[in-house]
Amino acid sequence: MKTRSTRAIPSAAVLTVGGLLLTACGSSGDGGSGQAGPASFEGRGPISYVAAKDTTGTIQPLIDRWNKQHPDEKVTFIQLPTDADAQRQQMIQNAETKSDAYTVLSLDVVWTSEFAAHQWIDRLPEKQFPLGRMLEPVVETAKYRDGLYAVPHSSDGGMLYYRTDLLKKAGVKAPPKTWAEMKDACAKVQKLPEGKGVGCYAGQFQKYEGLTVNFSEAVHSAGGVVTGPDGKPDVDTPEAKQGLDFLVGSLKDGTIPKKAVTYLEEDGRQAFQNGKLVFLRNWPYVYSHAQKSDVRGKFAVAPLPGLNGPGSSSLGGHNLAVSSFAKNKATALDFIKFMTSEQSTETLLKEASLAPPYASLYDDQQLIDQYPYLPVLKESIVRAVPRPRVVPYGDVTASIQREAYAALTGSKSSADALKALQADLQKSVAQ
Repeated sequence: MKTRSTRAIPSAAVLTVGGLLLTACGSSGDGGSGQAGPASFEGRGPISYVAAKDTTGTIQPLIDRWNKQHPDEKVTFIQLPTDADAQRQQMIQNAETKSDAYTVLSLDVVWTSEFAAHQWIDRLPEKQFPLGRMLEPVVETAKYRDGLYAVPHSSDGGMLYYRTDLLKKAGVKAPPKTWAEMKDACAKVQKLPEGKGVGCYAGQFQKYEGLTVNFSEAVHSAGGVVTGPDGKPDVDTPEAKQGLDFLVGSLKDGTIPKKAVTYLEEDGRQAFQNGKLVFLRNWPYVYSHAQKSDVRGKFAVAPLPGLNGPGSSSLGGHNLAVSSFAKNKATALDFIKFMTSEQSTETLLKEASLAPPYASLYDDQQLIDQYPYLPVLKESIVRAVPRPRVVPYGDVTASIQREAYAALTGSKSSADALKALQADLQKSVAQ
């Protein structure tokens, strides 16, 4: 499902990689995938909604509400694995067989270009959606060349969860803004009787999409880039090495517990809620879970730390798209309008801490009083740095995961891993 360093480039500007044309680069009229314009959305009847397993328990009630109002156009919820790579693979398999089993797809924001370019999803009628009321970086993730191919459903910005009670007890007056400050705070906490056996920091470091996110954040938070302003890969740099060295060094010195190389989002959440971590990098959905756990009233959130100041989050979230091979596309379009409405996304904010795409919800004082993390989250999203928005995203993220994991587990040095990654990314984007 993100804040910025001084050298990070604006999220809306990172729209091309290695000559692969994205939102700002398309020719007018073709929508970027050979279509003359938006598809013809005809046909009404039952459809399916395909998304990751709902660990929050909030999606089915929304679908039930739709089904009650539309008895002849019922939606079946198809839940895929929680692992993003597995979700993407199953959606691609459905598209490659041109199956109509999947109708509305919940896509990770970085998949839009790939799915649109392959004509697996339809171009949507842009004027039918209130995009002007949404955060601009979020809207950009739903576009490919000059067309809208999905609609923002939720956004995501990484935040630093921290134990307020332990920091206060240790005499740490404010959450850390730099990696060095975070390590210093942990050292003070771990000297306390309450801090004995408590790990310092964790994110998502298993070899899956979460590692691409965490690696990208570390590189950007050290002033480097994964892709430069010209859209070309640029990871074999001193700045990128400082970012990867932070992760590698933290595993070596114990700042990051050894077991964290197996962590997905849920593993880190459980560790933090069970009192095993002082700091956790994770998405906003964790907030509602933590509020119901033993750390309720003992934690808060802050921007991610970086090398010399507040760091950079990767821009996350999900957009809803219509499979090109689906039936009953008129129903599909209406269902997307329902699921991405301000009312529905506010419900998901309140019940699951999912970041809404609508700007006004972050400035609503009543909501801020109830969800004090909203200002931090808005800053994280507005200042976030996207992962590479490329057509061969599967190849790109696989390369990042492979080389970053090799560095984290000690089979390669940071320098060697980044050199190999640079070569792999150049090869991928040149295809």
